[in-house]
Amino acid sequence: MPDPTSSSAKARCVALEADEIPRLQRFFEENPGYFLAVNGAPPDPDAARRGHEFKLPPNWPFSRKMTLGFPGSDGAMVAMADVISDLFVDGVWHIGLFIVASTLHGSGAARTLYAQLEHAMRDRGARWARLGVVQGNVRAERFWETMGYVEVRKRLGVEMGEKVNALRVMVKPLDGGALPDYLRQVARDRPESP
Repeated sequence: MPDPTSSSAKARCVALEADEIPRLQRFFEENPGYFLAVNGAPPDPDAARRGHEFKLPPNWPFSRKMTLGFPGSDGAMVAMADVISDLFVDGVWHIGLFIVASTLHGSGAARTLYAQLEHAMRDRGARWARLGVVQGNVRAERFWETMGYVEVRKRLGVEMGEKVNALRVMVKPLDGGALPDYLRQVARDRPESP
């Protein structure tokens, strides 16, 4: 596998279809760190299928939900992301998951792979990127802050697997927008929202 942190790396994100759920499940099982930190348990045997088929609440407008994989040169998955386009309003893209292979932690690969994801989102019309990071998942919190995300609110009491977490809702402008503009459009993310 090439070094995904090098400028010559050809890693890219590709949409994973239903027939690739077993491959995604293997990736989850080989890289359980996210699940242990956030859910309090390793991924269960149906985690990939459930995530791939997850339905958003009917009152949450969006354009498309995608599960993306980042293959290395040998075809093995080095990262994955769940992304929702145009969530709540056009141009807001939500990153539900972004998991990088644990063998690459500390190598700088996560930054390079995230940059590829952000580039792909921008190319497809994203003006804002949004996500929720579990408070206390220090590695993830630091990563997203370093990538330019800022907290706009907290959501308390979020059940995730065997844990109840506080989520920091974080946002990043991708086209030079200002946070007040974002918050005018996405009422759910205003600090005073229920």
